[in-house]
Amino acid sequence: MADPSEILNVIAAQVAAIVYPNGTGSPSVTGTVVSIYAGWPVHSVLVTDILAGISHISVYPMEGEQKIPTALGRPYRAVDCGDPSVIATVSGTAVTLSGTVSTPQNLYFLVDGSGYHYSVQSGDTLTSIATAITTLIPNASNVEEVISLPQATQIVARVGGVGTEARELRRQAKEYRITVWAPTTLLRDTLGGALDEGLSINSSLQLLDNLPAFMIYARSMYSQNTQIYRRDMVFSVNYATSQTLSAPQVVAPVMSINDHTQTL
Repeated sequence: MADPSEILNVIAAQVAAIVYPNGTGSPSVTGTVVSIYAGWPVHSVLVTDILAGISHISVYPMEGEQKIPTALGRPYRAVDCGDPSVIATVSGTAVTLSGTVSTPQNLYFLVDGSGYHYSVQSGDTLTSIATAITTLIPNASNVEEVISLPQATQIVARVGGVGTEARELRRQAKEYRITVWAPTTLLRDTLGGALDEGLSINSSLQLLDNLPAFMIYARSMYSQNTQIYRRDMVFSVNYATSQTLSAPQVVAPVMSINDHTQTL
């Protein structure tokens, strides 16, 4: 579920990527040191840094929010397919496991019409998965990740991951203040211009729930005193409060049943 603190950190990360396009170990867009953080500046630290020629950029949530209409019925939607990382390849009467092992995911073998299921466990390897499956299937054996089924005439092997579905419980818009605190007007304007352009290029935000979230420019303000040159940019973030659940992929075969009606 997205919340204001997650959005705060996402915006701060975007600001850092704009100000330090080649990484924080390389020069900033101004060639000077810029301190970037989520939260409001500590006054004594800010003043000390400004006098040393260091600019600050703070990201802070503003009070209040606006309710936004959400979809009727609040339907679930798939936000992560959960593609499996293990691969099961059938060749004759052998099944070879490959790929990488992760959880959660499920393996399903259909051998001569009988189904066998195994859920991958934490700490499993390809060999331990193969061994576990052979204990389920009569007359099966394995050497490392290769499973032998010498008496089988029909083999189907499937692997399914566990995806995620989410639904919007409500949607809201909240404003965030991105403030440049600089020792000169040139630094303020350079940083402010870079942020204004960079944050406006892509309005989409990627949040943990994978539901749509948008950041839209609202307004700017300038101010200054004898030490600090300041520019505030306000962006409105439209995001969802959500509920998520696990959605395992179907690995068992789907049977088609025909309805035969007899007329007397």
